[in-house]
Order: sequence, then structure tokens, then C-alpha cells
Amino acid sequence: MGPRRSYRHELLILAFVGVTALAFLYPVNWQDVSRLGLTQSLAQRGSLRIDSYADQTGDKALFAGHYYSDKAPGISFAALPAFEGLRALGAIRKPEQARGVWNRYGLLWLLRVATGGLLFLLAVCLVGRATEKVAPGAGGAAAATFGLGTLVLPLAAVTFGHVGAGAAAFASFLLAWRAGEDRHRGRVLSLAAGALAGIAALLEYQVAIIAALVLAYLIVKSRRPSLPILFCLGVLPSLLTLALYNDRAFGSPLHLSYRYHATFTEQRRGFFGLGAPSLHGLWDTLFAGKGLVTSSPVVLVAGAGLYLLWRRGRRAEAALCAAATLSFIVYNAGYFTPYGGTSPGPRFLVPALPFLALGLGHAYQRWPRVFALTALVSVASMIHASATWNEQPSWTFVTIWSRWVGLPKEVGAALVCITALVGLALAFTRRIREFP
Repeated sequence: MGPRRSYRHELLILAFVGVTALAFLYPVNWQDVSRLGLTQSLAQRGSLRIDSYADQTGDKALFAGHYYSDKAPGISFAALPAFEGLRALGAIRKPEQARGVWNRYGLLWLLRVATGGLLFLLAVCLVGRATEKVAPGAGGAAAATFGLGTLVLPLAAVTFGHVGAGAAAFASFLLAWRAGEDRHRGRVLSLAAGALAGIAALLEYQVAIIAALVLAYLIVKSRRPSLPILFCLGVLPSLLTLALYNDRAFGSPLHLSYRYHATFTEQRRGFFGLGAPSLHGLWDTLFAGKGLVTSSPVVLVAGAGLYLLWRRGRRAEAALCAAATLSFIVYNAGYFTPYGGTSPGPRFLVPALPFLALGLGHAYQRWPRVFALTALVSVASMIHASATWNEQPSWTFVTIWSRWVGLPKEVGAALVCITALVGLALAFTRRIREFP
């Protein structure tokens, strides 16, 4: 099995989903400064320190008198090609070189698109193609619903690592799935699956949980000792990169950045801010105002779809997807701040959403009307969240259409809704005809 089968109107659906998601503009936040500060320091000075930008962010680690990004370094590394390209074109001028590229908003948006935006599109593409394999005819609906109706939408046009880590982890799973079924290319696919699992953890540390689940899945699925070994070998380059980064920045290959968080002392408690899950944390994660189920009820249908996937013979795959989802719900419920500060919802569980979304296909085929209703509610909710989660009134419903084209905010908002509806129509029309 591999994510190679396209679905009807695939490119158009991806285009409209992408235009919708990347049209939203958000103010500069601490993550931008922390992650892109590391990018800029590496590019301009060959240094891991962000001392020059530390006064602009609270997301920082303090070690031996110097400031570093407190985040996993993957997004910072991923932004280097785009940063260097912009610098080669002369787009990064002296003020941005001195105070940070994020101080010029157009450059910040381009770097957000080149990192989180592209990885968002990859996640949407993979969900659609994987769904089309297990539930032919449902790939488009799954892709559009996942991209527009879950928490990946408001986190697409940012430098946060959650969506990208989920895309890499899901790609790792799909390759491991295929490796277990392909006798001829299983070894190469297992090595590639391990490489992507390592990259996922380099983007967000906690995604190592999913990497371990994929390894366990490969052991059970393949029953060939060489494949899990090759998977582990594939992980090694990312582990060595992280170990080298930790050693250069924090004095030991085993010392992660969160150990030295300079702003939140809670981050240094428990396991980097993670404690035992609580009922209150679980409520906030799932059912509070920004909870996963409250804001995106289609996830319940996706969960039911995973059960159908199990019933239809894909038991190992359904079990892995359920385990990834449940483990990240528990993880989020045990974190000292379930929403991670200002965010559209429980963002720490976002890397598991592609796995949950694999249930959308069977759910779409089994309960088309319920699916369509919950999808529309979820899309409307996520568009609203995308427009308002920054909690700064002046940035409410600010889009590329209002800021750079000069259209009124209301017109820009209408264009966002129209592109979303066109994407949904392309994805749903065929199925709706089949179920009058």
C-alpha cells in the first residue's frame, strides 16, 4: 500500500484548500521569533544562539549565559533554503538582518508558507491519497474535510511544527504499511519510513511517540526482522543531528531545549511540562470551548470510521491510527497548558490528526449525510477559529485579500469562504449524487 492513487479533482481540491488556508494572516508571535531566529543566526553567523532576538520572544532557552530557541530545531532547519533564497535575491535588507526577518511581514508570510504551508499541503495530499486506497471514491472528501475542518487549517500558515510533524509521521506510516506488503522493495521502504519518522521527531519532539508506534506496527505487520532494523537505521541521521545540535547548544547530546526554558518554569517540571493526565485537562482537550470535539465534530465521525476500517480487515492499520490518536489526546491532557498558550485549540495533538483522518473515507461511504453535516459545521468552525484565534481584534479576519490586495475585510472573508466552499463542492458533488 502506498499513497500513489490520486482521486477525482485532486489538484483543484488541493489548490482551493491551500488558497483558503494560506490566505489567513496572523500577527508575529513568539514561535516565529524563536524558530526563525535560529534560522537567521545559522544563515548569517553560523551560530545556534538567538541572543540578538531574545528580547522579542518568550519562547527561548537560557544556557551558560546565552539564549537559544526552546523549540525542536526541525522547522528552523527547513526554513534555511527559503531564507537563503530571499537573501540571495536581496529581499532581506539591513534592518531585517539586524532585528529579524519577521519584522517585515511579507517576508514572514513567505517563510511561513515555505515551511508550515508546504507541509500542510503535503499532509492534505497524503490523507486524500491514503483514503482513496482504502475507500475508493472518498479521497477528495477526506482531503478537503481534513484540510478545512480540523485544527490543521488555522495552523497551516504559521511556523509551528505540529502540522509538519504530523505529515512526516503519517508519510512514515504509509511507507511502513507498504513495506510490510511489498516483498521486493520492503527494505528500501523501511529505511525511508525510518528517515521520515526521525524527521518528524526533529520537527516536534513528542512525535517520537508515533515513531515508536510505527516501528511496533512494522514488527507486527512484516514479520521480517530486517525491516524494523532498517527502520531504526533510517531514524539515525535525525537522531545524530539532534544529538549534535543539543551538544553544541546545551552541552550534552541528551539535553533537550525545554530543560532550560527561560520563561515558563512549568516547562521544567515533570517531563518538560508533561504530567499525569487529568480530567480537567481531558475536558479542555476535547469538550471545552476550543476542545477538539467541540470545534471539529467531524473527528467523531472519523473515529467511527477507524472502527469500520478495523471491521473491513485493516486491523493493524486501524489499531495504529487509534493508538496514535489516543496517545496524543492523553499527552495533551497531561500538559500544563492544554492549548499551549494562545492557539486555536489543543495544538499538541495535531500531529495525530492525519492518522485519525484515515477513518474519514469509510465514514463518508457509510454515513454520507451525517458526514456532510458534521464536515460543514467543522469547516465553518475552523474558518472562524482561523480568523480569530490570535485574540487581537485588529487582526480578526485579516487575509491576503484585505492586507495586500486592498479589499475590505468583509470581502476578503467572503473570498475565503468561497474558496473553501468550492473545494468542498469539488470533493462532495460526486458522492452526494450517489446518495440522493
